[in-house]
Amino acid sequence: MQVNYKDIGNKIRYERKKQNITQEKLAELCNISIPHMSNIENANTKVSLPVLVAISNALDCTVDYLLCNSLNNNITISDSIVNDILSGCNNEQKAVIMDTIISLKDSLAKYGE
Repeated sequence: MQVNYKDIGNKIRYERKKQNITQEKLAELCNISIPHMSNIENANTKVSLPVLVAISNALDCTVDYLLCNSLNNNITISDSIVNDILSGCNNEQKAVIMDTIISLKDSLAKYGE
């Protein structure tokens, strides 16, 4: 299995925005340039292990969370992410999200994804 840098960048962006941290502030906390942080989030560059650790520390999340789509045992981490997303929703919002997920899964199956 290969490392999915696009997913890592998306997770970093998601966590950063969830915590209301600017890209500039996160770059500063990690002691890297703003363009480098942007390139990491957009998967235009491969993130090094020391920088990945710095990012996870700055975002107060685990490295395995950032890597979860690149890990073979990502199911537990993915479930945790979904639970985190749903935790702030009321029952109606949860129902809409679940319907959307089911429709998306059906579409993926239909088109062979």
